[in-house]
Amino acid sequence: MECIFCKIVKGEIPSKKVLENENFLAFHDINPIAPIHILIIPKEHFENFSDTPKETFAKMSDFIKAVAKELDISDYRLITNNGKNAGQEVFHLHIHMIANPGEKLKWPKLV
Repeated sequence: MECIFCKIVKGEIPSKKVLENENFLAFHDINPIAPIHILIIPKEHFENFSDTPKETFAKMSDFIKAVAKELDISDYRLITNNGKNAGQEVFHLHIHMIANPGEKLKWPKLV
């Protein structure tokens, strides 16, 4: 069964895109925890951080910087959850980019 993020990549499920290239997609989280809450995913399916090749992360790093530039932000938090017990709900690697421009981010309670 195909995951929800793979369906978003294919355009089967709509998303509010921020930036896209041949390898990655950035879009707004549907349940934001801050004024800016973006999900950044590789288009290729990798279950989590542990399953993702280092070459993908090298390319993803530049894409994340491009997303920040597109949003005109310099202060942001990046989070990824690796596995169910760490809070991962969608098993397709995704990085949360969270920002509250002009204000300090608070650390949410981890449950």
